[in-house]
Amino acid sequence: MRARRFYGLLVAALITGGVVATAGPGTSGATPGGSGPPVEVRFATFNASLNRNAAGQLVTDLSTPGNAQAATVAEIIQRARPDVLLINEFDFVPGGVAARLFQDNYLSVPHNGAPAIHYPYRYVAPSNTGIPSGLDLNNDGTIGGPDDAFGFGFFPGQFGMAVYSMHPIVLDDVRTFQTFRWADMPGALLPDDPSTPAPADWFTPEELAQVRLSSKSHWDLPIDVDGRIVHFLVSHPTPPVFDGPEDRNGRRNHDEIRFWADYVTPGQASRYIYDDEGTRGGLPPGAMFVIAGDQNADPLDGDSVPGAAQQLLELPRVVTSVTPDSDGGPDAAAR
Repeated sequence: MRARRFYGLLVAALITGGVVATAGPGTSGATPGGSGPPVEVRFATFNASLNRNAAGQLVTDLSTPGNAQAATVAEIIQRARPDVLLINEFDFVPGGVAARLFQDNYLSVPHNGAPAIHYPYRYVAPSNTGIPSGLDLNNDGTIGGPDDAFGFGFFPGQFGMAVYSMHPIVLDDVRTFQTFRWADMPGALLPDDPSTPAPADWFTPEELAQVRLSSKSHWDLPIDVDGRIVHFLVSHPTPPVFDGPEDRNGRRNHDEIRFWADYVTPGQASRYIYDDEGTRGGLPPGAMFVIAGDQNADPLDGDSVPGAAQQLLELPRVVTSVTPDSDGGPDAAAR
Protein backbone atom coordinates (compact mmCIF):
# COMPACT_ATOMS: atom_id res chain seq x y z
CA MET A 1 0.00 0.00 0.00
CA ARG A 2 1.37 3.41 -0.93
CA ALA A 3 0.23 6.61 0.74
CA ARG A 4 0.43 10.08 -0.68
CA ARG A 5 0.85 13.36 1.13
CA PHE A 6 -2.18 15.64 1.36
CA TYR A 7 -1.10 19.19 2.06
CA GLY A 8 -4.00 20.95 3.72
CA LEU A 9 -5.57 17.67 4.81
CA LEU A 10 -2.63 15.91 6.42
CA VAL A 11 -0.20 18.44 7.87
CA ALA A 12 3.17 18.36 9.60
CA ALA A 13 3.92 15.38 11.78
CA LEU A 14 1.35 14.93 14.56
CA ILE A 15 0.45 18.54 15.14
CA THR A 16 -2.89 18.10 13.41
CA GLY A 17 -2.09 15.20 11.16
CA GLY A 18 -2.06 11.46 10.89
CA VAL A 19 0.46 8.65 10.79
CA VAL A 20 0.40 6.14 7.97
CA ALA A 21 1.58 2.75 9.15
CA THR A 22 1.61 -1.01 8.79
CA ALA A 23 1.69 -3.58 11.52
CA GLY A 24 4.69 -5.37 10.06
CA PRO A 25 8.12 -3.74 10.47
CA GLY A 26 9.69 -2.36 7.33
CA THR A 27 6.72 -3.02 5.07
CA SER A 28 6.28 0.41 3.50
CA GLY A 29 4.78 -0.18 0.09
CA ALA A 30 3.30 -3.53 1.08
CA THR A 31 -0.23 -4.46 0.20
CA PRO A 32 -3.17 -4.51 2.66
CA GLY A 33 -3.24 -7.96 4.18
CA GLY A 34 0.25 -8.69 2.90
CA SER A 35 -0.62 -10.40 -0.43
CA GLY A 36 -1.60 -9.55 -3.95
CA PRO A 37 -0.48 -6.68 -6.18
CA PRO A 38 0.17 -3.22 -4.71
CA VAL A 39 -2.91 -1.09 -4.19
CA GLU A 40 -2.70 2.69 -4.02
CA VAL A 41 -5.05 4.13 -1.41
CA ARG A 42 -5.41 7.74 -0.33
CA PHE A 43 -6.11 8.21 3.38
CA ALA A 44 -6.64 11.69 4.78
CA THR A 45 -7.55 13.47 7.98
CA PHE A 46 -9.09 16.93 8.04
CA ASN A 47 -9.82 19.07 11.09
CA ALA A 48 -12.67 20.90 9.40
CA SER A 49 -14.23 22.81 12.34
CA LEU A 50 -17.68 21.70 11.27
CA ASN A 51 -18.76 21.98 14.89
CA ARG A 52 -21.43 24.34 16.11
CA ASN A 53 -22.40 26.12 19.33
CA ALA A 54 -25.72 24.38 19.81
CA ALA A 55 -27.19 20.95 19.18
CA GLY A 56 -29.00 20.76 15.84
CA GLN A 57 -27.25 23.78 14.35
CA LEU A 58 -25.00 21.71 12.09
CA VAL A 59 -28.01 19.93 10.62
CA THR A 60 -29.60 23.31 9.94
CA ASP A 61 -26.45 24.61 8.26
CA LEU A 62 -26.04 21.52 6.08
CA SER A 63 -29.70 21.16 5.11
CA THR A 64 -29.19 23.54 2.19
CA PRO A 65 -26.13 24.00 -0.06
CA GLY A 66 -25.58 27.64 0.94
CA ASN A 67 -23.17 27.41 3.89
CA ALA A 68 -19.88 29.05 2.85
CA GLN A 69 -17.71 27.18 5.36
CA ALA A 70 -19.08 23.76 4.43
CA ALA A 71 -18.69 24.59 0.74
CA THR A 72 -15.03 25.50 1.27
CA VAL A 73 -14.38 22.28 3.19
CA ALA A 74 -16.09 20.28 0.45
CA GLU A 75 -14.01 21.95 -2.25
CA ILE A 76 -10.75 21.08 -0.46
CA ILE A 77 -11.85 17.47 -0.18
CA GLN A 78 -12.89 17.41 -3.83
CA ARG A 79 -9.48 18.68 -4.94
CA ALA A 80 -7.49 16.26 -2.74
CA ARG A 81 -9.89 13.37 -3.48
CA PRO A 82 -8.91 10.95 -0.71
CA ASP A 83 -10.33 7.45 -0.83
CA VAL A 84 -10.81 7.29 2.93
CA LEU A 85 -11.32 10.43 4.98
CA LEU A 86 -11.59 11.26 8.67
CA ILE A 87 -13.20 14.60 9.49
CA ASN A 88 -12.48 15.86 13.00
CA GLU A 89 -14.69 18.46 14.69
CA PHE A 90 -17.86 17.27 12.98
CA ASP A 91 -20.74 17.26 15.46
CA PHE A 92 -22.26 13.84 16.08
CA VAL A 93 -25.92 13.63 15.11
CA PRO A 94 -27.75 10.32 15.73
CA GLY A 95 -28.63 8.42 12.60
CA GLY A 96 -25.79 9.99 10.63
CA VAL A 97 -28.07 12.83 9.52
CA ALA A 98 -25.37 15.52 9.40
CA ALA A 99 -22.90 13.22 7.62
CA ARG A 100 -25.52 12.41 4.97
CA LEU A 101 -26.43 16.07 4.46
CA PHE A 102 -22.78 17.02 4.01
CA GLN A 103 -22.48 14.36 1.31
CA ASP A 104 -25.72 15.24 -0.48
CA ASN A 105 -25.56 19.04 -0.33
CA TYR A 106 -21.82 19.70 -0.44
CA LEU A 107 -19.56 16.81 -1.49
CA SER A 108 -21.97 15.81 -4.26
CA VAL A 109 -22.08 19.39 -5.58
CA PRO A 110 -19.16 20.76 -7.69
CA HIS A 111 -17.38 23.80 -6.21
CA ASN A 112 -15.37 26.34 -8.21
CA GLY A 113 -14.50 23.83 -10.89
CA ALA A 114 -13.72 21.00 -8.47
CA PRO A 115 -15.78 17.95 -9.47
CA ALA A 116 -18.22 16.35 -7.08
CA ILE A 117 -17.04 13.40 -5.03
CA HIS A 118 -19.20 10.58 -3.68
CA TYR A 119 -18.48 8.35 -0.70
CA PRO A 120 -20.87 5.39 -0.61
CA TYR A 121 -19.76 4.42 2.92
CA ARG A 122 -19.88 6.58 6.04
CA TYR A 123 -19.45 6.05 9.76
CA VAL A 124 -20.37 8.13 12.80
CA ALA A 125 -20.71 7.16 16.46
CA PRO A 126 -21.27 8.96 19.77
CA SER A 127 -18.56 11.17 21.24
CA ASN A 128 -17.75 11.70 24.93
CA THR A 129 -17.86 15.44 24.37
CA GLY A 130 -20.66 17.18 26.21
CA ILE A 131 -21.93 14.02 27.97
CA PRO A 132 -22.51 15.03 31.62
CA SER A 133 -20.43 13.01 34.05
CA GLY A 134 -22.26 14.11 37.19
CA LEU A 135 -18.81 14.66 38.72
CA ASP A 136 -16.67 17.67 39.60
CA LEU A 137 -13.84 16.76 37.23
CA ASN A 138 -12.18 20.19 37.23
CA ASN A 139 -12.35 20.46 41.05
CA ASP A 140 -13.92 23.91 41.04
CA GLY A 141 -16.51 22.99 43.67
CA THR A 142 -19.45 22.79 41.27
CA ILE A 143 -20.84 20.04 39.07
CA GLY A 144 -21.97 20.66 35.52
CA GLY A 145 -20.91 22.48 32.38
CA PRO A 146 -18.56 21.54 29.55
CA ASP A 147 -15.49 21.05 31.75
CA ASP A 148 -17.23 18.40 33.87
CA ALA A 149 -18.42 16.39 30.87
CA PHE A 150 -16.64 13.16 29.97
CA GLY A 151 -15.10 15.19 27.13
CA PHE A 152 -15.18 18.98 26.88
CA GLY A 153 -18.32 20.10 25.10
CA PHE A 154 -21.47 22.17 25.56
CA PHE A 155 -23.78 19.44 24.27
CA PRO A 156 -23.43 15.71 23.60
CA GLY A 157 -21.56 15.06 20.37
CA GLN A 158 -20.01 18.50 19.89
CA PHE A 159 -16.55 18.27 18.23
CA GLY A 160 -17.26 14.69 17.11
CA MET A 161 -15.88 12.75 14.15
CA ALA A 162 -17.08 11.35 10.83
CA VAL A 163 -15.45 8.93 8.38
CA TYR A 164 -16.17 8.82 4.65
CA SER A 165 -14.91 5.97 2.48
CA MET A 166 -14.99 4.79 -1.11
CA HIS A 167 -14.21 1.29 0.15
CA PRO A 168 -16.59 -0.79 2.30
CA ILE A 169 -16.40 -0.36 6.07
CA VAL A 170 -16.77 -3.78 7.69
CA LEU A 171 -19.37 -2.67 10.23
CA ASP A 172 -19.62 -6.03 11.98
CA ASP A 173 -15.95 -5.77 12.96
CA VAL A 174 -15.85 -2.09 13.98
CA ARG A 175 -14.48 -1.53 17.48
CA THR A 176 -15.11 1.63 19.51
CA PHE A 177 -13.47 2.58 22.79
CA GLN A 178 -15.64 5.44 24.00
CA THR A 179 -16.12 4.11 27.53
CA PHE A 180 -12.63 2.71 28.20
CA ARG A 181 -11.61 4.01 31.65
CA TRP A 182 -8.42 6.01 31.96
CA ALA A 183 -7.48 4.26 35.21
CA ASP A 184 -7.52 0.89 33.42
CA MET A 185 -4.44 1.81 31.38
CA PRO A 186 -1.37 0.38 33.17
CA GLY A 187 1.01 3.16 34.12
CA ALA A 188 -1.47 5.88 33.15
CA LEU A 189 -0.29 9.47 33.66
CA LEU A 190 -3.18 10.30 35.95
CA PRO A 191 -3.18 13.95 37.07
CA ASP A 192 -1.88 14.91 40.49
CA ASP A 193 -3.30 17.46 42.92
CA PRO A 194 -0.23 19.60 43.69
CA SER A 195 -1.75 20.81 46.98
CA THR A 196 -1.53 17.35 48.58
CA PRO A 197 1.40 14.98 49.19
CA ALA A 198 -0.41 11.98 47.71
CA PRO A 199 0.43 11.08 44.09
CA ALA A 200 -2.03 11.03 41.18
CA ASP A 201 -4.92 12.18 43.36
CA TRP A 202 -6.61 14.87 41.25
CA PHE A 203 -9.56 12.51 40.77
CA THR A 204 -11.23 10.77 43.70
CA PRO A 205 -11.49 6.95 43.64
CA GLU A 206 -15.19 7.36 42.81
CA GLU A 207 -14.31 9.60 39.86
CA LEU A 208 -11.56 7.26 38.62
CA ALA A 209 -14.16 4.52 38.45
CA GLN A 210 -15.98 6.56 35.78
CA VAL A 211 -13.48 8.91 34.07
CA ARG A 212 -12.96 7.88 30.46
CA LEU A 213 -9.65 7.98 28.60
CA SER A 214 -10.93 9.21 25.26
CA SER A 215 -12.00 12.85 25.10
CA LYS A 216 -14.08 12.02 21.99
CA SER A 217 -13.68 8.34 21.14
CA HIS A 218 -11.21 5.93 19.59
CA TRP A 219 -12.46 3.91 16.60
CA ASP A 220 -10.98 0.93 14.78
CA LEU A 221 -12.72 0.86 11.40
CA PRO A 222 -11.77 -2.11 9.19
CA ILE A 223 -11.73 -0.90 5.57
CA ASP A 224 -12.08 -3.54 2.86
CA VAL A 225 -9.64 -2.49 0.12
CA ASP A 226 -10.13 -4.93 -2.74
CA GLY A 227 -10.63 -7.81 -0.33
CA ARG A 228 -7.80 -6.85 2.03
CA ILE A 229 -8.42 -5.21 5.38
CA VAL A 230 -6.80 -1.96 6.48
CA HIS A 231 -7.67 -0.82 9.99
CA PHE A 232 -8.39 2.92 10.06
CA LEU A 233 -7.54 3.93 13.64
CA VAL A 234 -9.00 7.35 14.31
CA SER A 235 -9.23 9.67 17.31
CA HIS A 236 -8.94 13.30 18.38
CA PRO A 237 -7.03 13.60 21.68
CA THR A 238 -7.79 16.57 23.90
CA PRO A 239 -5.64 19.71 23.54
CA PRO A 240 -2.93 19.67 26.25
CA VAL A 241 -4.01 23.07 27.59
CA PHE A 242 -7.00 24.70 29.35
CA ASP A 243 -6.12 23.20 32.75
CA GLY A 244 -3.84 24.02 35.70
CA PRO A 245 -0.65 22.72 37.30
CA GLU A 246 -2.19 19.27 37.52
CA ASP A 247 -1.90 19.13 33.69
CA ARG A 248 -4.90 16.86 33.43
CA ASN A 249 -5.42 17.67 29.75
CA GLY A 250 -1.75 17.31 28.86
CA ARG A 251 -1.59 13.94 30.60
CA ARG A 252 -4.82 12.79 29.01
CA ASN A 253 -3.53 13.82 25.58
CA HIS A 254 -0.37 11.76 26.18
CA ASP A 255 -2.32 8.66 27.14
CA GLU A 256 -4.87 9.04 24.34
CA ILE A 257 -1.97 8.93 21.90
CA ARG A 258 -0.36 6.07 23.80
CA PHE A 259 -3.57 4.06 23.43
CA TRP A 260 -2.96 3.51 19.71
CA ALA A 261 0.72 2.74 20.27
CA ASP A 262 -0.32 -0.04 22.65
CA TYR A 263 -3.22 -1.14 20.44
CA VAL A 264 -1.04 -1.89 17.40
CA THR A 265 1.48 -3.81 19.53
CA PRO A 266 0.38 -7.46 19.87
CA GLY A 267 0.88 -9.30 23.13
CA GLN A 268 1.21 -7.96 26.65
CA ALA A 269 1.24 -4.28 25.63
CA SER A 270 -2.36 -4.40 24.39
CA ARG A 271 -3.94 -7.06 26.60
CA TYR A 272 -5.41 -4.51 28.99
CA ILE A 273 -7.49 -2.86 26.25
CA TYR A 274 -11.21 -3.57 26.03
CA ASP A 275 -13.74 -2.11 23.61
CA ASP A 276 -17.30 -0.95 24.22
CA GLU A 277 -18.56 -4.51 23.68
CA GLY A 278 -16.13 -5.94 26.23
CA THR A 279 -13.77 -7.60 23.73
CA ARG A 280 -10.16 -7.42 24.90
CA GLY A 281 -6.83 -6.95 23.15
CA GLY A 282 -5.47 -4.97 20.22
CA LEU A 283 -4.69 -5.65 16.58
CA PRO A 284 -3.54 -9.15 15.62
CA PRO A 285 0.00 -9.60 14.31
CA GLY A 286 0.32 -8.73 10.63
CA ALA A 287 -2.73 -6.46 10.49
CA MET A 288 -2.41 -3.41 8.27
CA PHE A 289 -3.38 -0.06 9.74
CA VAL A 290 -3.48 3.70 9.30
CA ILE A 291 -3.50 5.98 12.36
CA ALA A 292 -5.22 9.30 11.70
CA GLY A 293 -6.57 12.29 13.55
CA ASP A 294 -5.82 15.63 15.14
CA GLN A 295 -3.38 14.42 17.79
CA ASN A 296 -2.82 17.88 19.33
CA ALA A 297 0.85 17.02 19.98
CA ASP A 298 4.07 18.41 18.54
CA PRO A 299 7.22 16.24 18.57
CA LEU A 300 9.48 19.30 18.90
CA ASP A 301 7.79 21.93 21.07
CA GLY A 302 4.37 23.09 22.25
CA ASP A 303 2.32 22.30 25.34
CA SER A 304 2.05 18.53 25.07
CA VAL A 305 3.88 16.20 27.45
CA PRO A 306 7.40 15.71 26.05
CA GLY A 307 7.51 12.52 24.02
CA ALA A 308 3.75 12.26 23.52
CA ALA A 309 3.94 12.34 19.73
CA GLN A 310 7.06 10.16 19.68
CA GLN A 311 5.02 7.29 21.13
CA LEU A 312 3.73 6.84 17.58
CA LEU A 313 6.47 8.40 15.47
CA GLU A 314 9.19 6.21 17.00
CA LEU A 315 7.12 3.04 17.21
CA PRO A 316 8.85 0.27 15.21
CA ARG A 317 5.54 -0.70 13.65
CA VAL A 318 4.96 2.78 12.23
CA VAL A 319 6.37 3.59 8.81
CA THR A 320 7.45 7.20 9.21
CA SER A 321 8.78 7.40 5.65
CA VAL A 322 5.20 8.06 4.53
CA THR A 323 4.26 10.37 7.39
CA PRO A 324 2.85 13.58 5.86
CA ASP A 325 5.13 16.58 6.21
CA SER A 326 6.05 19.89 4.65
CA ASP A 327 8.70 22.59 4.96
CA GLY A 328 6.16 25.08 6.28
CA GLY A 329 6.03 23.80 9.87
CA PRO A 330 9.80 23.72 10.54
CA ASP A 331 10.22 27.07 8.81
CA ALA A 332 7.53 28.69 10.96
CA ALA A 333 9.03 27.17 14.10
CA ALA A 334 12.47 28.51 13.21
CA ARG A 335 11.09 32.01 12.60
